[in-house]
Amino acid sequence: TLKNGSGVMQVLGLVLAFGNYMNGGNRTRGQADGFGLDILPKLKDVKSSDNSRSLLSYIVSYYLRNFDEDAGKEQCIFPLPEPQDLFQASQLKFEDFQKDLRKMKKDLRACETEAAKVYQLSLEEHLQPFKDSMEQFISQAKIDQENEEKSLTEAHKSFLETAAYFCMKPKMGEKEVSPHSFFNIWHEFSSDFKDFWKKENKLILQERRSDYYTGI
Repeated sequence: TLKNGSGVMQVLGLVLAFGNYMNGGNRTRGQADGFGLDILPKLKDVKSSDNSRSLLSYIVSYYLRNFDEDAGKEQCIFPLPEPQDLFQASQLKFEDFQKDLRKMKKDLRACETEAAKVYQLSLEEHLQPFKDSMEQFISQAKIDQENEEKSLTEAHKSFLETAAYFCMKPKMGEKEVSPHSFFNIWHEFSSDFKDFWKKENKLILQERRSDYYTGI
């Protein structure tokens, strides 16, 4: 996960360390204790003095060669959440889910009212098994509805806590940080990171093979 994943923390630690190293000669900026998430997608645009590689490619290379024992092997695990998962998360809109749940609650009340009318208008001998089945259905539907509302509230709270953990602030015009704003940054960064991660893994594998054949 973003908040607890060891790979995520190691990568962010490298971003901070290299950022501080690059600012080492700048007395005005000094050593930073952290950074805004919005710099993550920009790391690929920070180039070396000879323009041969980006800061992000260097961070990926350093991570694989110093933190990942399985670098260059099949079992090497990508340290960040998958770009596709982050993209899907960026499409979430809590207000849409809340709207759907409110509609579901309203529809359930209407269903209960209609069922009550049928009970009143039906003869006693025609009520069963319809009445028992409907009461059971409505009772279970209410439980499911409450559970969904509780899950959504917890998910919303957890998201806002995660955004606050990374010191993400709402954009202009937003009441609170939106999943789109937050996960869009991570999606772009994870996509860029994965491109370099694949290339570097390939390079490490080639180096390993070269060393093997040289040693024979």
